[in-house]
Amino acid sequence: MPFLPLPTSAAWLHQDARSGFEVVHFRSVDDGHLLTGTTAAVEDGQLWVVDHEIRLDHGWRTRSARVTGRSDAGLRTRLLEADGGGRWRIDGDPAPFLDGCLDVDLESSAMTNTLPVHRLALPVGAVAHAPAAYVRALDLDVERLDQEYARISDQDGHQRYEYSAPRFDFSCRLVHDETGLVLAYPGIAARAR
Repeated sequence: MPFLPLPTSAAWLHQDARSGFEVVHFRSVDDGHLLTGTTAAVEDGQLWVVDHEIRLDHGWRTRSARVTGRSDAGLRTRLLEADGGGRWRIDGDPAPFLDGCLDVDLESSAMTNTLPVHRLALPVGAVAHAPAAYVRALDLDVERLDQEYARISDQDGHQRYEYSAPRFDFSCRLVHDETGLVLAYPGIAARAR
């Protein structure tokens, strides 16, 4: 089932792994999509705020992500740029360890699990590997994160995926709404609006 158009904004309540709130605004632009958002949270006794501006092409491939983080350690900014074919630059420098990644995944954001779901458009029963450029919340360090999405069912207009990130020994069942936005991300966040 194809996704309906995104709303103009959405919000998530972060719980369990951290306490916080995330708000994202969505806008269609000539060359694809622009997503701007903020997450403010407390995690392991540390306070942080992460702002992002993510540009996607029409195929939902990440083309750039400007991420700004504030914490007790100060203010940091990262600029990730991608060619849409799997090659990346971080703050202008080549990042070959990200070769093959088509998505950005922000540790601070539940929303970024929407990007591969849209890009892959998996039918029920299909499985796909979706490595991502993973940006840490506290220090904005960038790592490669291997992930797998398996679309297991559709129910009441919602798509369900088995998600796994072996590096963190983490797996869960993600539920996405009719627009492709994540509704339930167990252990991380739940859609607030």
